[in-house]
Amino acid sequence: MIDVNIIKKDFPIFNNSEFVYLDSGATSQKPKVVLDRVISYYENDNANPFRGAYNLSIKSTEDYNNARDRVAKFINAKHNEEIIFTKNATESLNLIANTYGIDNLNSGDEVVLSIMEHHSNIVPWQRVCKLKNAKLNYFYINENFEIDEKEIETKITEKTKIVGIVSVSNVLGTINNIDKIIEKTHSVGAIVIVDISQSIAHQKFDVQKTNADFVVFSGHKMLGPFGIGVLYAKKEILENMSPFLMGGDMIEFVYEQETTFASLPNKFEAGTQNVGGAVGLSTAIDYLENIGYEEIQKHEKELITYAYEKLSNLPYIKIYASKNLENVSSVLSFNIDGIHPHDIASFLDASNICIRAGNHCAQPLMRYIGIDSTCRISFAIYNTKDDIDKLIFAIEKIYAKFEKFINKNK
Repeated sequence: MIDVNIIKKDFPIFNNSEFVYLDSGATSQKPKVVLDRVISYYENDNANPFRGAYNLSIKSTEDYNNARDRVAKFINAKHNEEIIFTKNATESLNLIANTYGIDNLNSGDEVVLSIMEHHSNIVPWQRVCKLKNAKLNYFYINENFEIDEKEIETKITEKTKIVGIVSVSNVLGTINNIDKIIEKTHSVGAIVIVDISQSIAHQKFDVQKTNADFVVFSGHKMLGPFGIGVLYAKKEILENMSPFLMGGDMIEFVYEQETTFASLPNKFEAGTQNVGGAVGLSTAIDYLENIGYEEIQKHEKELITYAYEKLSNLPYIKIYASKNLENVSSVLSFNIDGIHPHDIASFLDASNICIRAGNHCAQPLMRYIGIDSTCRISFAIYNTKDDIDKLIFAIEKIYAKFEKFINKNK
Protein backbone atom coordinates (compact mmCIF):
# COMPACT_ATOMS: atom_id res chain seq x y z
CA MET A 1 0.00 0.00 0.00
CA ILE A 2 1.33 3.43 -0.96
CA ASP A 3 2.11 5.76 1.93
CA VAL A 4 1.67 9.14 0.28
CA ASN A 5 3.11 11.01 3.25
CA ILE A 6 6.40 9.18 2.72
CA ILE A 7 6.30 9.49 -1.07
CA LYS A 8 5.57 13.20 -0.94
CA LYS A 9 8.82 13.75 0.98
CA ASP A 10 10.66 12.42 -2.08
CA PHE A 11 9.55 15.51 -4.03
CA PRO A 12 11.45 18.65 -2.96
CA ILE A 13 8.88 21.02 -4.43
CA PHE A 14 6.32 19.91 -1.82
CA ASN A 15 8.73 20.40 1.05
CA ASN A 16 9.04 24.13 0.46
CA SER A 17 5.49 25.20 -0.39
CA GLU A 18 1.93 24.64 0.79
CA PHE A 19 0.01 24.01 -2.39
CA VAL A 20 -2.17 21.35 -4.00
CA TYR A 21 -0.86 20.21 -7.37
CA LEU A 22 -3.55 18.73 -9.61
CA ASP A 23 -1.95 19.22 -13.03
CA SER A 24 0.28 16.16 -13.43
CA GLY A 25 -1.39 15.40 -16.77
CA ALA A 26 0.44 18.45 -18.11
CA THR A 27 3.70 17.91 -16.23
CA SER A 28 4.51 15.75 -13.25
CA GLN A 29 6.69 16.85 -10.36
CA LYS A 30 10.17 15.30 -10.02
CA PRO A 31 11.48 13.17 -7.15
CA LYS A 32 14.83 14.08 -5.65
CA VAL A 33 16.49 10.94 -7.01
CA VAL A 34 15.75 12.13 -10.55
CA LEU A 35 17.00 15.65 -9.85
CA ASP A 36 20.12 14.27 -8.16
CA ARG A 37 20.86 11.93 -11.07
CA VAL A 38 20.65 14.73 -13.61
CA ILE A 39 22.88 16.98 -11.48
CA SER A 40 25.32 14.09 -10.95
CA TYR A 41 25.60 13.56 -14.70
CA TYR A 42 26.45 17.22 -15.32
CA GLU A 43 28.82 17.38 -12.37
CA ASN A 44 30.69 14.16 -13.06
CA ASP A 45 30.12 12.74 -16.57
CA ASN A 46 29.31 15.68 -18.82
CA ALA A 47 30.90 15.43 -22.27
CA ASN A 48 29.74 15.07 -25.85
CA PRO A 49 28.79 11.41 -26.33
CA PHE A 50 30.04 9.22 -29.21
CA ARG A 51 32.54 11.82 -30.39
CA GLY A 52 35.49 11.62 -28.04
CA ALA A 53 38.21 9.03 -27.53
CA TYR A 54 38.81 10.24 -23.98
CA ASN A 55 37.36 8.67 -20.83
CA LEU A 56 34.84 11.41 -20.02
CA SER A 57 33.22 11.16 -23.44
CA ILE A 58 33.21 7.38 -23.18
CA LYS A 59 31.46 7.60 -19.80
CA SER A 60 28.85 10.00 -21.21
CA THR A 61 28.25 7.56 -24.07
CA GLU A 62 27.80 4.72 -21.58
CA ASP A 63 25.28 6.77 -19.62
CA TYR A 64 23.29 7.45 -22.76
CA ASN A 65 23.37 3.85 -23.98
CA ASN A 66 22.42 2.54 -20.54
CA ALA A 67 19.42 4.86 -20.52
CA ARG A 68 18.31 3.46 -23.88
CA ASP A 69 18.67 -0.08 -22.54
CA ARG A 70 16.58 0.87 -19.51
CA VAL A 71 13.76 2.28 -21.64
CA ALA A 72 13.84 -0.77 -23.92
CA LYS A 73 13.47 -3.07 -20.92
CA PHE A 74 10.76 -0.86 -19.42
CA ILE A 75 8.42 -1.17 -22.41
CA ASN A 76 9.71 -4.65 -23.36
CA ALA A 77 11.17 -3.70 -26.74
CA LYS A 78 12.74 -6.65 -28.54
CA HIS A 79 15.83 -4.64 -29.55
CA ASN A 80 17.34 -1.61 -27.81
CA GLU A 81 17.86 0.09 -31.19
CA GLU A 82 14.07 0.25 -31.47
CA ILE A 83 14.25 3.10 -28.92
CA ILE A 84 14.78 6.53 -30.47
CA PHE A 85 15.29 9.45 -28.10
CA THR A 86 13.51 12.68 -29.02
CA LYS A 87 12.73 15.84 -27.07
CA ASN A 88 9.09 14.84 -26.40
CA ALA A 89 6.10 12.93 -27.76
CA THR A 90 5.29 15.83 -30.10
CA GLU A 91 8.62 15.46 -31.87
CA SER A 92 8.16 11.69 -31.98
CA LEU A 93 4.78 12.04 -33.69
CA ASN A 94 6.10 14.60 -36.15
CA LEU A 95 9.00 12.26 -36.96
CA ILE A 96 6.57 9.45 -37.80
CA ALA A 97 4.31 11.66 -39.91
CA ASN A 98 7.15 13.26 -41.86
CA THR A 99 8.99 10.01 -42.53
CA TYR A 100 6.76 6.96 -42.49
CA GLY A 101 3.67 8.96 -43.40
CA ILE A 102 5.15 10.78 -46.37
CA ASP A 103 7.00 7.68 -47.60
CA ASN A 104 4.04 5.28 -47.40
CA LEU A 105 0.79 7.18 -47.97
CA ASN A 106 -0.59 7.47 -51.49
CA SER A 107 -3.57 9.15 -53.10
CA GLY A 108 -6.81 7.62 -51.84
CA ASP A 109 -5.29 6.05 -48.74
CA GLU A 110 -6.85 6.75 -45.36
CA VAL A 111 -5.52 7.71 -41.93
CA VAL A 112 -7.75 7.16 -38.91
CA LEU A 113 -7.33 9.09 -35.64
CA SER A 114 -9.57 9.42 -32.61
CA ILE A 115 -11.41 12.69 -32.04
CA MET A 116 -9.77 12.79 -28.60
CA GLU A 117 -6.20 13.06 -29.94
CA HIS A 118 -3.85 15.77 -28.77
CA HIS A 119 -3.13 18.33 -31.48
CA SER A 120 0.34 16.75 -31.82
CA ASN A 121 -1.30 13.68 -33.34
CA ILE A 122 -3.72 15.62 -35.54
CA VAL A 123 -1.94 18.60 -37.09
CA PRO A 124 0.99 16.61 -38.61
CA TRP A 125 -1.45 14.19 -40.23
CA GLN A 126 -3.58 17.00 -41.63
CA ARG A 127 -0.48 18.30 -43.41
CA VAL A 128 0.70 14.90 -44.64
CA CYS A 129 -2.75 13.87 -45.87
CA LYS A 130 -3.01 17.09 -47.89
CA LEU A 131 0.45 16.56 -49.36
CA LYS A 132 -0.29 12.96 -50.32
CA ASN A 133 -3.97 13.43 -51.24
CA ALA A 134 -4.97 10.94 -48.55
CA LYS A 135 -8.15 11.09 -46.46
CA LEU A 136 -8.22 11.79 -42.73
CA ASN A 137 -10.99 10.02 -40.78
CA TYR A 138 -11.88 9.96 -37.08
CA PHE A 139 -13.17 7.59 -34.44
CA TYR A 140 -15.94 9.48 -32.63
CA ILE A 141 -17.03 8.93 -29.04
CA ASN A 142 -20.42 7.89 -27.71
CA GLU A 143 -22.50 9.53 -24.95
CA ASN A 144 -20.30 7.79 -22.37
CA PHE A 145 -17.17 9.44 -23.80
CA GLU A 146 -15.85 6.14 -25.19
CA ILE A 147 -15.04 4.72 -28.64
CA ASP A 148 -17.36 1.77 -29.08
CA GLU A 149 -16.53 -1.39 -31.03
CA LYS A 150 -18.84 -0.50 -33.91
CA GLU A 151 -16.84 2.68 -34.50
CA ILE A 152 -13.61 0.67 -34.64
CA GLU A 153 -15.09 -1.92 -37.00
CA THR A 154 -16.55 0.61 -39.43
CA LYS A 155 -13.81 3.27 -39.52
CA ILE A 156 -10.88 0.90 -40.13
CA THR A 157 -11.24 -0.37 -43.70
CA GLU A 158 -9.14 -1.82 -46.51
CA LYS A 159 -8.22 1.75 -47.44
CA THR A 160 -6.77 2.44 -43.98
CA LYS A 161 -2.97 2.57 -43.89
CA ILE A 162 -2.28 4.32 -40.56
CA VAL A 163 -4.22 4.48 -37.28
CA GLY A 164 -3.25 6.89 -34.49
CA ILE A 165 -4.71 6.43 -31.04
CA VAL A 166 -4.07 7.87 -27.60
CA SER A 167 -4.06 5.19 -24.89
CA VAL A 168 -5.72 7.56 -22.40
CA SER A 169 -7.45 10.83 -23.27
CA ASN A 170 -5.77 13.85 -21.70
CA VAL A 171 -9.20 15.50 -21.38
CA LEU A 172 -11.63 12.71 -20.57
CA GLY A 173 -9.38 10.19 -18.85
CA THR A 174 -10.97 7.52 -21.06
CA ILE A 175 -8.88 4.35 -21.35
CA ASN A 176 -9.13 3.30 -24.97
CA ASN A 177 -9.42 -0.29 -26.19
CA ILE A 178 -5.90 -0.41 -27.63
CA ASP A 179 -5.86 -4.20 -28.08
CA LYS A 180 -9.03 -4.16 -30.17
CA ILE A 181 -7.84 -1.23 -32.29
CA ILE A 182 -4.45 -2.87 -32.96
CA GLU A 183 -6.07 -6.20 -33.82
CA LYS A 184 -8.48 -4.60 -36.30
CA THR A 185 -5.78 -2.37 -37.80
CA HIS A 186 -3.41 -5.26 -38.44
CA SER A 187 -6.23 -7.30 -39.97
CA VAL A 188 -6.34 -4.81 -42.87
CA GLY A 189 -2.54 -4.58 -43.16
CA ALA A 190 -2.23 -1.12 -41.63
CA ILE A 191 0.07 0.13 -38.84
CA VAL A 192 -0.82 1.61 -35.43
CA ILE A 193 0.71 4.56 -33.58
CA VAL A 194 -0.07 4.57 -29.85
CA ASP A 195 0.47 7.74 -27.81
CA ILE A 196 0.97 6.61 -24.20
CA SER A 197 2.03 10.02 -22.86
CA GLN A 198 -1.00 10.31 -20.59
CA SER A 199 -0.91 6.72 -19.34
CA ILE A 200 2.73 5.72 -18.91
CA ALA A 201 3.07 7.12 -15.37
CA HIS A 202 -0.03 5.17 -14.34
CA GLN A 203 -0.19 1.99 -16.42
CA LYS A 204 2.49 -0.37 -17.69
CA PHE A 205 2.77 -0.76 -21.46
CA ASP A 206 4.29 -3.80 -23.19
CA VAL A 207 5.06 -3.15 -26.86
CA GLN A 208 5.51 -6.82 -27.72
CA LYS A 209 2.36 -7.97 -25.92
CA THR A 210 0.24 -5.28 -27.57
CA ASN A 211 2.06 -5.70 -30.91
CA ALA A 212 2.09 -1.92 -31.40
CA ASP A 213 4.01 -0.65 -34.42
CA PHE A 214 4.88 2.79 -33.04
CA VAL A 215 4.68 4.06 -29.45
CA VAL A 216 5.48 7.57 -28.20
CA PHE A 217 5.73 9.23 -24.79
CA SER A 218 7.32 12.16 -22.95
CA GLY A 219 9.59 11.95 -19.92
CA HIS A 220 8.23 15.04 -18.17
CA LYS A 221 4.80 13.48 -17.63
CA MET A 222 6.28 10.46 -15.83
CA LEU A 223 8.46 12.13 -13.16
CA GLY A 224 11.35 12.68 -15.60
CA PRO A 225 12.99 15.87 -16.88
CA PHE A 226 11.80 18.17 -19.63
CA GLY A 227 13.34 17.78 -23.06
CA ILE A 228 13.43 13.98 -23.31
CA GLY A 229 10.93 11.84 -25.17
CA VAL A 230 10.77 8.38 -26.67
CA LEU A 231 9.80 6.96 -30.03
CA TYR A 232 9.53 3.19 -30.20
CA ALA A 233 9.05 1.41 -33.50
CA LYS A 234 9.54 -2.13 -34.69
CA LYS A 235 13.05 -2.58 -36.04
CA GLU A 236 11.94 -3.62 -39.53
CA ILE A 237 9.84 -0.46 -39.82
CA LEU A 238 12.63 1.86 -38.67
CA GLU A 239 15.14 0.28 -41.02
CA ASN A 240 12.93 1.13 -43.99
CA MET A 241 12.12 4.69 -42.89
CA SER A 242 13.85 7.82 -44.12
CA PRO A 243 15.67 9.91 -41.49
CA PHE A 244 13.92 13.00 -40.17
CA LEU A 245 16.75 15.30 -39.05
CA MET A 246 20.08 15.51 -40.86
CA GLY A 247 23.46 16.26 -39.31
CA GLY A 248 26.12 14.87 -37.04
CA ASP A 249 25.98 11.29 -35.75
CA MET A 250 23.20 10.16 -38.08
CA ILE A 251 25.57 9.73 -41.01
CA GLU A 252 27.84 6.94 -42.17
CA PHE A 253 29.79 8.72 -44.96
CA VAL A 254 29.31 12.20 -46.40
CA TYR A 255 30.52 13.07 -49.88
CA GLU A 256 30.09 16.32 -51.78
CA GLN A 257 26.91 15.16 -53.49
CA GLU A 258 25.79 12.07 -51.58
CA THR A 259 25.45 10.80 -48.01
CA THR A 260 24.91 7.36 -46.52
CA PHE A 261 23.19 7.05 -43.18
CA ALA A 262 24.18 5.37 -39.94
CA SER A 263 22.48 2.26 -38.62
CA LEU A 264 19.79 2.33 -35.93
CA PRO A 265 19.24 4.12 -33.64
CA ASN A 266 21.75 6.82 -34.71
CA LYS A 267 19.96 7.25 -38.04
CA PHE A 268 17.19 9.15 -36.23
CA GLU A 269 19.26 10.99 -33.61
CA ALA A 270 21.06 13.81 -35.39
CA GLY A 271 23.14 16.24 -33.38
CA THR A 272 24.26 16.25 -29.77
CA GLN A 273 21.72 14.42 -27.63
CA ASN A 274 20.15 15.21 -24.26
CA VAL A 275 22.17 12.77 -22.16
CA GLY A 276 21.16 14.45 -18.90
CA GLY A 277 17.50 14.05 -19.83
CA ALA A 278 17.99 10.41 -20.80
CA VAL A 279 19.64 9.46 -17.51
CA GLY A 280 16.94 11.38 -15.63
CA LEU A 281 14.24 9.45 -17.51
CA SER A 282 15.97 6.18 -16.68
CA THR A 283 15.97 7.08 -12.99
CA ALA A 284 12.29 8.07 -13.14
CA ILE A 285 11.51 4.61 -14.55
CA ASP A 286 13.41 3.02 -11.65
CA TYR A 287 11.43 5.13 -9.19
CA LEU A 288 8.04 4.17 -10.67
CA GLU A 289 8.89 0.49 -10.87
CA ASN A 290 10.21 0.45 -7.31
CA ILE A 291 6.80 1.65 -6.13
CA GLY A 292 5.06 -0.80 -8.47
CA TYR A 293 2.43 -0.14 -11.10
CA GLU A 294 -0.14 -2.29 -9.33
CA GLU A 295 0.14 -0.10 -6.23
CA ILE A 296 0.11 3.08 -8.33
CA GLN A 297 -3.10 2.05 -10.11
CA LYS A 298 -4.78 1.04 -6.87
CA HIS A 299 -3.97 4.38 -5.25
CA GLU A 300 -4.97 6.51 -8.23
CA LYS A 301 -8.21 4.57 -8.78
CA GLU A 302 -9.20 5.49 -5.21
CA LEU A 303 -8.46 9.14 -5.99
CA ILE A 304 -10.49 9.15 -9.22
CA THR A 305 -13.44 7.45 -7.54
CA TYR A 306 -13.34 9.83 -4.58
CA ALA A 307 -13.01 12.94 -6.76
CA TYR A 308 -15.82 11.80 -9.07
CA GLU A 309 -18.17 11.23 -6.12
CA LYS A 310 -17.32 14.55 -4.49
CA LEU A 311 -17.72 16.54 -7.72
CA SER A 312 -20.96 14.69 -8.57
CA ASN A 313 -22.47 15.85 -5.29
CA LEU A 314 -22.25 19.48 -6.42
CA PRO A 315 -25.37 20.17 -8.56
CA TYR A 316 -23.72 23.01 -10.50
CA ILE A 317 -20.90 20.83 -11.85
CA LYS A 318 -20.89 18.92 -15.15
CA ILE A 319 -18.31 16.11 -15.36
CA TYR A 320 -16.96 14.90 -18.71
CA ALA A 321 -16.02 11.29 -18.00
CA SER A 322 -17.29 7.76 -18.47
CA LYS A 323 -19.69 6.60 -15.79
CA ASN A 324 -17.71 3.37 -15.78
CA LEU A 325 -14.82 4.54 -13.61
CA GLU A 326 -12.92 1.31 -14.32
CA ASN A 327 -12.46 2.81 -17.76
CA VAL A 328 -11.13 6.15 -16.48
CA SER A 329 -7.50 6.82 -15.69
CA SER A 330 -5.98 9.70 -13.69
CA VAL A 331 -7.80 12.63 -15.36
CA LEU A 332 -11.17 14.29 -14.72
CA SER A 333 -12.58 17.26 -16.61
CA PHE A 334 -15.51 19.33 -15.42
CA ASN A 335 -17.22 22.69 -15.77
CA ILE A 336 -19.04 24.86 -13.25
CA ASP A 337 -22.34 26.36 -14.28
CA GLY A 338 -22.00 30.05 -15.07
CA ILE A 339 -18.26 30.45 -14.41
CA HIS A 340 -15.61 30.19 -17.12
CA PRO A 341 -12.90 27.54 -16.55
CA HIS A 342 -10.14 30.15 -16.79
CA ASP A 343 -11.76 32.14 -13.99
CA ILE A 344 -12.13 29.00 -11.89
CA ALA A 345 -8.43 28.20 -12.33
CA SER A 346 -7.48 31.73 -11.30
CA PHE A 347 -9.73 31.66 -8.24
CA LEU A 348 -8.34 28.27 -7.22
CA ASP A 349 -4.81 29.56 -7.63
CA ALA A 350 -5.61 32.17 -4.98
CA SER A 351 -6.22 29.19 -2.67
CA ASN A 352 -2.90 27.58 -3.71
CA ILE A 353 -4.63 24.92 -5.80
CA CYS A 354 -3.16 24.21 -9.25
CA ILE A 355 -5.51 22.89 -11.94
CA ARG A 356 -5.59 23.14 -15.72
CA ALA A 357 -8.17 25.19 -17.65
CA GLY A 358 -8.59 25.49 -21.40
CA ASN A 359 -8.99 23.21 -24.40
CA HIS A 360 -6.00 21.03 -23.40
CA CYS A 361 -4.68 20.92 -26.99
CA ALA A 362 -7.84 19.06 -28.01
CA GLN A 363 -10.00 21.57 -29.84
CA PRO A 364 -11.67 19.01 -32.17
CA LEU A 365 -12.79 17.00 -29.12
CA MET A 366 -14.10 20.12 -27.38
CA ARG A 367 -16.00 21.13 -30.48
CA TYR A 368 -17.45 17.62 -30.83
CA ILE A 369 -18.87 17.61 -27.29
CA GLY A 370 -20.15 21.17 -27.67
CA ILE A 371 -17.87 23.16 -25.36
CA ASP A 372 -14.77 25.29 -25.77
CA SER A 373 -12.87 24.50 -22.57
CA THR A 374 -12.94 22.65 -19.26
CA CYS A 375 -11.38 22.63 -15.83
CA ARG A 376 -9.13 19.58 -15.57
CA ILE A 377 -7.66 17.85 -12.55
CA SER A 378 -5.07 15.13 -12.99
CA PHE A 379 -3.48 12.97 -10.35
CA ALA A 380 -0.15 11.32 -9.61
CA ILE A 381 1.26 9.13 -6.85
CA TYR A 382 1.87 12.14 -4.59
CA ASN A 383 -1.80 13.21 -4.45
CA THR A 384 -4.17 12.48 -1.56
CA LYS A 385 -7.86 12.58 -0.75
CA ASP A 386 -7.05 15.62 1.34
CA ASP A 387 -6.01 17.39 -1.88
CA ILE A 388 -9.46 16.64 -3.29
CA ASP A 389 -11.18 17.86 -0.13
CA LYS A 390 -9.32 21.17 -0.39
CA LEU A 391 -10.37 21.45 -4.05
CA ILE A 392 -14.03 20.82 -3.24
CA PHE A 393 -13.98 23.28 -0.32
CA ALA A 394 -12.49 25.98 -2.56
CA ILE A 395 -14.99 25.31 -5.36
CA GLU A 396 -17.89 25.60 -2.91
CA LYS A 397 -16.56 28.96 -1.66
CA ILE A 398 -16.13 30.25 -5.22
CA TYR A 399 -19.63 29.22 -6.29
CA ALA A 400 -21.22 30.67 -3.16
CA LYS A 401 -19.54 33.99 -3.90
CA PHE A 402 -20.92 34.16 -7.45
CA GLU A 403 -24.18 32.21 -7.12
CA LYS A 404 -26.49 35.23 -6.98
CA PHE A 405 -24.93 36.71 -10.12
CA ILE A 406 -25.16 33.35 -11.93
CA ASN A 407 -28.83 32.92 -11.04
CA LYS A 408 -29.58 36.51 -12.01
CA ASN A 409 -28.17 35.97 -15.50
CA LYS A 410 -30.07 32.73 -16.15
